[in-house]
Amino acid sequence: MTTAIINRINSIAIKRKLLVKLLEKPDLGGLRLDVNQAIEELDELIEELNKTFPN
Repeated sequence: MTTAIINRINSIAIKRKLLVKLLEKPDLGGLRLDVNQAIEELDELIEELNKTFPN
């Protein structure tokens, strides 16, 4: 069970990296705010998961 949770955390971290790459695109326009918000929320989620399930 713990391995499955760790795999999910890693999957979330990979998605965060994709959002950061998306921010590098100059033509995001209004979506930039949504992407920033998503990154912030993922950061909080990853932090909480790491506190709950430390490596």
